[in-house]
Amino acid sequence: MKRTAGKSLRTRKAMEQAIHLIFLLCGIVAVGFVLCISVYLVISGLPAIREIGLTNFLFGKVWAPTNATTGPQFGILPFILTSVYGTAGALLLGVPVGLMTAIFLAKAAPPRLAAVIRTAVQLLAGIPSVVYGLVGMIVLVPAIRRAFGLGSGACLLAAILVLTVMVLPSIINVAETALQAVPREYEEASLALGATEMETYFRVSAPAAKSGIAAAVVLGVFFYAEYLRKPYCYIDGVAIYDKEAAMQATVYLQGLSDFGDQVRMVDELIINE
Repeated sequence: MKRTAGKSLRTRKAMEQAIHLIFLLCGIVAVGFVLCISVYLVISGLPAIREIGLTNFLFGKVWAPTNATTGPQFGILPFILTSVYGTAGALLLGVPVGLMTAIFLAKAAPPRLAAVIRTAVQLLAGIPSVVYGLVGMIVLVPAIRRAFGLGSGACLLAAILVLTVMVLPSIINVAETALQAVPREYEEASLALGATEMETYFRVSAPAAKSGIAAAVVLGVFFYAEYLRKPYCYIDGVAIYDKEAAMQATVYLQGLSDFGDQVRMVDELIINE
């Protein structure tokens, strides 16, 4: 009996070690692929960087590859900054709205109303970025042009609003799950000490779920980065309409001084140039 139990234990340990080794190899392979891609990109870009100059490329403010008067110029600083501004603006608007919505759904909303709103959020998550881009170009851009009296509504503000709506479902879903995972005892103790429900939600539940809320914000950034990556995958592929709509979704941003200025983001630059 003891021999059988000892043999079974050794077998289980051997299986665990084998599975651990498999997971380790998978992780090494994944990291290796990322390193290989990074090395390939660096090596492929070195000739151009040597010719242009790394400083001129990263900090140059003029992008004019076909300029025959002064020679080609390849400064991408405006495009980097507008991408950063777009991401920061989308998170600045999306995080408070998404967090408030998640708290409402997880803690305060009646079950029927929560089910309706949750369904709407899930539908928003399932809408392709193509549709967001088209709606932004057809509806939002003309509305901004008329509202602010601009020559063109295709500005940074339009891009921020479109991207805010795009990242909201991810933030709401993850933040709501984190809030629902907070032990009920925390809230009961807060209520027993005399705190109101709203005080409990914001001063007890939200801080207790801060790691999940932070993950929701990171996921929102990742969603935006994934959105930026999509056009590259479709440049030579079959889904050319996704590529074109992704260019429309960036609302042709160019410049970096004001919300009403036309600006260009990095993804649209790569697709067109």
